[in-house]
Amino acid sequence: MANLNIKLVKSLNGRLEKQVATAHSLGLRKIGDVTVQPDNDQTRGKIAKIGYMLQVTEVK
Repeated sequence: MANLNIKLVKSLNGRLEKQVATAHSLGLRKIGDVTVQPDNDQTRGKIAKIGYMLQVTEVK
């Protein structure tokens, strides 16, 4: 199963509470934080909500 490498590239300051909570649920707290998450529907949904703040690459 593939994994996704997710990096936070924009600040969480001034964002809606739900967007900040979504970033925190992915393990992202500040700019430059990187996490590896499984490529599943739940993770894809979170990325869809805050995708404009993220850089996502696929890891095999």
